[in-house]
Amino acid sequence: MCMAACTPTDEPAATTKALRYEGVETRLLDDDLVNFRVQLRGDATRDEVDAYARCAAAQYALIRGFGFARHVRTNLREQGGVWIGDAVYTISPALPRGLQTLDAEVVAAACAEQGIPTV
Repeated sequence: MCMAACTPTDEPAATTKALRYEGVETRLLDDDLVNFRVQLRGDATRDEVDAYARCAAAQYALIRGFGFARHVRTNLREQGGVWIGDAVYTISPALPRGLQTLDAEVVAAACAEQGIPTV
């Protein structure tokens, strides 16, 4: 005899992860090169910190009138329960060369759907 709990579902288990997005600091390093420093508190993963920086880069590109960004590098560290991401992106009006490119509109929309704040 199988109870209702034995019935398989296609829905993922709900998570109750409490994350606090603590802000984005942007620094223009050159005309098309931008540094994003993000802070995230809570039970965050490296991927979530990276996503926060990616969302900030996408929105920043849109604010500046550009449609694309390319990831250059991200350094991550955890200090006293706070995750800090230090990322650098190039922004451009046309799709840049490289493998880690972002369509800023698509990424910003996905961030909004996922509840990840942007700049």
